[in-house]
Amino acid sequence: MPAAIALAGLAAHAQTTPVPGRGELLYTTHCIACHTSEMHWRNNRRARDWESLKAQVRFWQGNTGLQWGEADITEVAGYLNDTIYRYPRTAPAGLGLSGPAQRISAAR
Repeated sequence: MPAAIALAGLAAHAQTTPVPGRGELLYTTHCIACHTSEMHWRNNRRARDWESLKAQVRFWQGNTGLQWGEADITEVAGYLNDTIYRYPRTAPAGLGLSGPAQRISAAR
């Protein structure tokens, strides 16, 4: 019986431990060596909104030769935005919005 209790405890712990997303994994694997959290909080940062944040991720991944696709760039930018920046996510002009932002706009 004690083994069953221990297994139940492990299962409960496994369910509460969040699984890192792709953006977090890419960032911690390829970016964290140079980009400490202090870099993101500096006064002269170049990311000022969602689009410029994605542009910075795009620039630095290209500068280091990672050859990420647009989906990976968006994932890393999304991870940084969710954990640090909190910019509203906007679509480039002419493309329209999708997902939650579209539903919010449609509800207005």
